[in-house]
Amino acid sequence: MNKKPNIAIVGATGVVGTTFLKVLEERDFPFDQLTLLASSRSAGKTVDFKGATYQVEELNDHSFDEGIDIALFSAGGSTSEKYAPIAAAHGVVVIDNSSAWRMDPSVPLVVPEVNPQDILWNHGIIANPNCSTIQAVVALKPLHDKYKIKRIVYSTYQAVSGSGIKGINDLKNGTSIAYPHPIVNNCIPHIDVFMENGYTKEEMKMIHETRKILGDPSIAITATTVRVPVFDSHSESINLEFERPFEIEDVKKLLAVSPGIVLRDDPANNVYPLASEAAGTDPVYVGRIRRDESVANGLNMWVVADNIRKGAATNAIQIAEELLKGEKFQ
Repeated sequence: MNKKPNIAIVGATGVVGTTFLKVLEERDFPFDQLTLLASSRSAGKTVDFKGATYQVEELNDHSFDEGIDIALFSAGGSTSEKYAPIAAAHGVVVIDNSSAWRMDPSVPLVVPEVNPQDILWNHGIIANPNCSTIQAVVALKPLHDKYKIKRIVYSTYQAVSGSGIKGINDLKNGTSIAYPHPIVNNCIPHIDVFMENGYTKEEMKMIHETRKILGDPSIAITATTVRVPVFDSHSESINLEFERPFEIEDVKKLLAVSPGIVLRDDPANNVYPLASEAAGTDPVYVGRIRRDESVANGLNMWVVADNIRKGAATNAIQIAEELLKGEKFQ
């Protein structure tokens, strides 16, 4: 790579925005200039990063007029709907963490371990999937390639950090500002708004996004998403039905060598993925792998990942790393 990109972070003072900076530093992502953008409430704040101090600027219609190559967005759907097209029109590649563009057929929805080839057909906007979808499809991709997934049943146990600082504070303080009920000592089967079909928007996101990322609209999928009193890392029970037969040991061997996965599967010694161990790390942890004996070619597994890192910031920066391999930066 010859050209170092100029980077902007939109939503730079939020939970994901600050994690963008942490991951950029940890991965030693090359850049020339860095611009931090946020709402008027955060404009003027200063941020120390890699030995330099940056002042947060207010996001406006002219923020992308010149000099920015890649913009990492994590400032909510309405902000992305307005400003991502403006940035793209100025030659910026936007990697957007909101749900605004995920199901747009002209926008690639990317998890680098799963479908990096889709980055190539971007038109200036690349969507980062939902956090719960990202960790699931990392584990599903190698299995789908080998055994062809026929049906998926998702049951998720999602951390409060997925709701941002309001969710974190509800768990810390015993309040119910982010949620309709207190989250302390509670499990709330309600993430995002309810739809006419009785599912929540979060559940429908997982269904639609999984099909788009895996490139297979024929997969039958259902989901139940639950908020639990855990600060960081989403846990998921995933039940699969394959079209082809499998052996459990072959499944374990396949997952153990697949990109982005750490196999944690030794129940005799109480080894299985835990939210507390995943927190602050980037891999997707998979364990509790066992046959679903109630159906032909059925499999159960437990999948855990840090929702702010792999589920948001790290995945976006991995996409940016793939962009650097393209002609624009050579």
